[in-house]
Amino acid sequence: MSIHGILGEQTTDYPTEYSPETLYPIARSMGRAAIGWQDDKLMVGVDWWQAFEMSWLNQQGISQVAIARLSIPASSPFIVESKSLKLYLNSINFTEFTNWVEVQTLIAKDLSACVQADVQVELFGLNDDLNDKATGLLIAQPEGVCIDDALAGSSDKVALCEHPDASLLSNAETNVSLEIERSQSYNFYSNLLRSNCPVTNQPDWGTLAVSIISDKTVDEAAMLRYILSFRQHNGFHEQCVEQIFADLSQYYEPSELMVRAWYTRRGGIDINPCRVSDISLLPKPSRLIRQ
Repeated sequence: MSIHGILGEQTTDYPTEYSPETLYPIARSMGRAAIGWQDDKLMVGVDWWQAFEMSWLNQQGISQVAIARLSIPASSPFIVESKSLKLYLNSINFTEFTNWVEVQTLIAKDLSACVQADVQVELFGLNDDLNDKATGLLIAQPEGVCIDDALAGSSDKVALCEHPDASLLSNAETNVSLEIERSQSYNFYSNLLRSNCPVTNQPDWGTLAVSIISDKTVDEAAMLRYILSFRQHNGFHEQCVEQIFADLSQYYEPSELMVRAWYTRRGGIDINPCRVSDISLLPKPSRLIRQ
């Protein structure tokens, strides 16, 4: 009787020696070409990666463990494929280092070379004060109003979409006028963001948060329908957030916009892209209960 079940008999070889060549870059231009909007406006922000299975050896050969946060600028020409990052981090499990700074410096150097940009790396010990809000590892709650029940009173069934549909941002059902007398600020989030990995087709779940100032009315029900239209979309985490940022920018013409997502962990790593209309709007990194 096979122990592999539906997974088949494929296995992955995990390197046991330091292997920076494992890192696999993917050009951001691929996702941005599909969006077909202004690339320069999608380059303002950061992708925060949090790795919870960090380990290496000290000079006594004793395993050390930590949590790592990687900050990759949205202006980098490349992202790193997540499975390759997992393999790379595993490749240092049995490598000896004299101190934590040496580990941090090496990972920053290798990732910066991979994505061709300056990657910042932070390591947190399990005995550190992780409840200190300054670390961003304290379990946080998204700011604003949760819109997950915005369609509770609607009689219409939400259809599955093959691709994200920005036309859903227009709420024809309630005939809401887009124009208002003055700019208004909206802060909302949804825990129902879902998309599929374009490499493995595995589902990716996340929480999406939006902060926007616009002269147009932002309707919660329409926004939720739009978010749900991503459920069958194949796209990397970064591309999904950039698609949402581009669609909201074009539809609402905001004076300020921040779009961020906290994706659930896979393979010990979670990915948290954030895009802003101005770098001054960039929030601090954080993690949510599903991470």
